[in-house]
Amino acid sequence: MTNFKLTVSDVNGKSITKELKDSDANTLLGLQLGNETDASIVGLQGKLKLTGGSDKSGVPMRKDIHGSARKYVLLSKGIGLQTAEIGQRARKLMRGNTVSEEIYQINCKFNGELPVETPTEVAVEA
Repeated sequence: MTNFKLTVSDVNGKSITKELKDSDANTLLGLQLGNETDASIVGLQGKLKLTGGSDKSGVPMRKDIHGSARKYVLLSKGIGLQTAEIGQRARKLMRGNTVSEEIYQINCKFNGELPVETPTEVAVEA
């Protein structure tokens, strides 16, 4: 039983979050960061490009680590290392670039504009 939280962002910077379960989530298994998939799994028409994600314990995915395993990597800059002085390096735990069942959140970029949802007014009866 696979569950993902899918965060979808559009070209204008607006984002939405969808929960994917079972058969919808199984279509993402095995995809790598940078791959594109159909946006119909979240109810949109177009393509979704996988840009990142994290696993159940918050370990981020990194595009240059192959597979889905967790590895300690020596980093000098980039994803997973926020502040580093010149010449400083740190060994950090990272997740590979392949979506597996251990992944909890997946970040995606939508190639169009997300629909605007207007809040519905609730009538209060007196």
